[in-house]
Amino acid sequence: MSALHDLAAQSYGGDEAGLISGYLFDASAAEPARAIDSAQAAAWLAEERDRECTEENPAYVWLHFNLSHAHAERWLLRHANLSDTFYETLHEGLPSTRIERDDDSLIAVINDVHFEFSFEPSDISTLWISVGPRLVVTARTKPLRSVDTLRTAVKAGDAPRSSTELLEHLLRAQADVLVKIVRGVTSRIDRIEDELLAGRLDHKRARLGVLRRLLVRLQRLLAPEPAALFRLLQGPPGWMSEPDAQALRGSTEEFSVVLRDMQALQERIKLLQEEIAANVNEDNNRSLFVLTVVTVLALPINILAGLFGMNVGGIPLADHKHGFWIVVAIVASFTAVAAWAAFRKKR
Repeated sequence: MSALHDLAAQSYGGDEAGLISGYLFDASAAEPARAIDSAQAAAWLAEERDRECTEENPAYVWLHFNLSHAHAERWLLRHANLSDTFYETLHEGLPSTRIERDDDSLIAVINDVHFEFSFEPSDISTLWISVGPRLVVTARTKPLRSVDTLRTAVKAGDAPRSSTELLEHLLRAQADVLVKIVRGVTSRIDRIEDELLAGRLDHKRARLGVLRRLLVRLQRLLAPEPAALFRLLQGPPGWMSEPDAQALRGSTEEFSVVLRDMQALQERIKLLQEEIAANVNEDNNRSLFVLTVVTVLALPINILAGLFGMNVGGIPLADHKHGFWIVVAIVASFTAVAAWAAFRKKR
């Protein structure tokens, strides 16, 4: 039975309910963060549903689901008691980042990069989040980097004291991932710039285009996040404490700085693309000039060869003993004049 459970976890990225990881956070307990499975989570939610999250009872649960699992959404509908807005966001297919308040809970749709991120514009997927005073649910269809970073931190002993602090830790993990992406893109751009200065053009325009499309897509998807969080914090739910709200504001400012860095990188890539395009145009113009010069220099001999090659009578110098050298002298003279005209125009 255990082997079958492990096989299901490997196949679907979670247990029989699609739960990838679950943690019970209770600051009053000896173990602040305790891993739980879907059965334990269902039992805890059934027992604690009618209780209020107070200073005397600060416990809450974080459940992270794999939506590719067929039973994940069914389990949430049966046990989690989430708002209808959360399920609507799962099916509406709009990846644009947003964070909004729905009654006494927060619903967020944020974008994150894949765990196996390879600096491709397609390596971005959506993470759906529901945050309440007692329950935090995150759900995704593909492995994502930021939420996995948060899972690793919790597994290592990090225990946010409230559901809002857990959300703040997730947003900071997302900002840290973006910082690493910006550093990676900057490193790649530095190498391309060094190769450009060294005169090795190769295929850097295509590589820059991929990086620029990645940054544009990230900025387009993530830019609404700070503004959405700022609007939310103007009227936070009653269970959100002021220190938690201040921490969220701090994560918003950090995220905005990363977005500005990404915009600066886009401008740098644009300038490099223009520089490379100018170099390519200069090389093309040089090649075209050489081709034009060769064509002009070959024009006199081609014309005379065509005229003297006609099988008709009356060809001049046909019987002259120095006729060949006279024709060579004529061709050389016209070629010299053509070369002088071509290079004079170039200068």
